[in-house]
Amino acid sequence: MLDTHARKFVQHSIDTTAFWLLKKGRTANQVTILAFLVGISTSILYVLGLPIIAIIFLWLSGFLDAVDGTMARHTKTSPFGTVMDITFDRVVEVSMIVALAYVHPEVMWPLLLLSVSIVISMTVFLVVGNVSEKSGVKSFYYQAGLAERSEGFILFSIMLLFPSILYWSTLVFFAVELFTGVQRFLEAKKILN
Repeated sequence: MLDTHARKFVQHSIDTTAFWLLKKGRTANQVTILAFLVGISTSILYVLGLPIIAIIFLWLSGFLDAVDGTMARHTKTSPFGTVMDITFDRVVEVSMIVALAYVHPEVMWPLLLLSVSIVISMTVFLVVGNVSEKSGVKSFYYQAGLAERSEGFILFSIMLLFPSILYWSTLVFFAVELFTGVQRFLEAKKILN
């Protein structure tokens, strides 16, 4: 929801960074890889007991993820770049869940449910993007929903900062993600009929 409706408030800084990197000769795929490495570092930092630095890295990876898309739209887009971007985003999310499970094994079941809800929501998202004849700014049809990447980062930040409520914040994340999957499924029924 925030990615769709609030991006206009940060788009200037995304554009500025994207154009600066393009002038420096960087490619969107290079920034995708950088965003991935920064995102994976989040999990390592959390396991090392540095949750605040981990959150900074998490949000930096999200910012770079937005920058790479802007760079791709202003150059020749790469279908493999899209695959790499979406795959790396999921690996970063899964690594966060694994890090949380490692540090807090008592919350393993809610974290497993969260993983399942992400798989369901992303399956609907990717299949609809693939079979839909609609297109948008991105290289495929982007289905908005209650939980987009920014909402996930907010919820991950809460999970990292407040381990005393990790059980409940994980269940909230699970519910929001599952709702988003259902929301996208129902929208798919409308647009594909």
